Amino acid sequence: MNESSLIILFTGAIVGFLSGLLGKGGSAITTPALQVFAGVSPFSALASPLPATLPTTLSASFAYRGKQLVNTRVVLLTIALGIPATLAGSFFSSALKGWILMLMTAIFVLALGLSFFITSGSQEEVITTEWIPFWKMMIIGLGVGFLSGLLANSGGVLFGPLFIRFLKMPVKKALACSLIVSAGLAVPGTIAHWYLGHIDWHVVLLLSAASIPFSYLGAKLAWKMKSKVLEMIFAIMLIGFGAFDFYYSLPH
Repeated sequence: MNESSLIILFTGAIVGFLSGLLGKGGSAITTPALQVFAGVSPFSALASPLPATLPTTLSASFAYRGKQLVNTRVVLLTIALGIPATLAGSFFSSALKGWILMLMTAIFVLALGLSFFITSGSQEEVITTEWIPFWKMMIIGLGVGFLSGLLANSGGVLFGPLFIRFLKMPVKKALACSLIVSAGLAVPGTIAHWYLGHIDWHVVLLLSAASIPFSYLGAKLAWKMKSKVLEMIFAIMLIGFGAFDFYYSLPH
């Protein structure tokens, strides 16, 4: 096994653990790591983590079974609204250069990380109604779905914090729902980018092999942590990786 393959496996293990811990697909972290450390081309680095997201997020969501953390209405409606938006964004991505897409990813990740410090207070003790307005889910499903397709990620990096901030869901419920929605939207995005020839299936196989067991372990740890601590870890990781993405996405 060559050095590049070992780097991809190592990346998959780390990202898988963080995906389970933070309720996100991990593409925003995997993409720059693949390009910078493993020498994967920009479009392949953007798209190849996407199909690996499906088994990774399903493995992590399995750790939440029996915890009654999934709002079925939010999950199903967000996926249904997000699928056509993801397809539209995926086909539009070919009109932009790879480094521009990576720069856009970095800006969104940074902004979301900072949002956790701008707004204070954990949602751990908040009791919310199960009936969340449809228009809120429509904004998230269509908006994040389009960006997910455009930036070739499953949207977990956006769904988690938006479920917390915009839908006022408790942190662990938001992360559990985010994992399932990410898995659902990984399917149309994968099909679109496969059609466009952006996916390197060797990279997908290596990422999946390493990330599946570690994502389960990350989700198990998240369930045991206090939500406020989980929020701060989420924010710090988003800011750190967003800054990393931004620096390496700039033309040098």
